[in-house]
Amino acid sequence: MKAIVSGIVIAVIIAAGAAYVLDTKVQRTAETAFTTTGARL
Repeated sequence: MKAIVSGIVIAVIIAAGAAYVLDTKVQRTAETAFTTTGARL
């Protein structure tokens, strides 16, 4: 029982850390991600 609870706690911690990293470091808005100097509209 302790192994199951500790596994769930570790999974929640990893998920929260991954969400934080993705929201602050990795993801960009579409406006900044697809803007280049060579694009002609």
